[in-house]
Amino acid sequence: MFDRQYSPFIFHFGGQIIIPAESVYAVFEAKQAINASQVAYAQQKAASVRRLHRTSLPIPHAGGTYSAKPLTPILAGLLTFESDWNPGLGQPLRDALSAESTDNRLDLGCVAAHGVFGCDAGDRYIITPQGKPATAFLLELIARLQGIATVPMIDVRAYAKWLAV
Repeated sequence: MFDRQYSPFIFHFGGQIIIPAESVYAVFEAKQAINASQVAYAQQKAASVRRLHRTSLPIPHAGGTYSAKPLTPILAGLLTFESDWNPGLGQPLRDALSAESTDNRLDLGCVAAHGVFGCDAGDRYIITPQGKPATAFLLELIARLQGIATVPMIDVRAYAKWLAV
């Protein structure tokens, strides 16, 4: 998920959409089934995105200047249809979700056949079997995105430095 309003300079290169790291709100890995290797893969992807360099500049306005907006954490998660575990949302899932650092933490996920999981403010995972997991996931994602608000003002000159390389 990325911001199209405050980070509009998006272009295509080699069949891919290129966006500035500052405009990324969330990154999700989508797989057929959840298992330990898929969780580990999604954690690695989350960490790689969270390590991207992001900028934030002060924001000029008619009455002066607002301070630069602090960078918000990029949400990360895993979306699957099914689980390779039995039960689908049991202890093996909890064990797989345990992260070594906040960089590779999965904040939110959905196993469509079984339920949702999410990391709370205390870095504890809440696993909830749901009758309508996709809807529950969507509503939780929207609530978390509302808490993030908008992306920071990007330092486009920082990107321009790479043009000379």
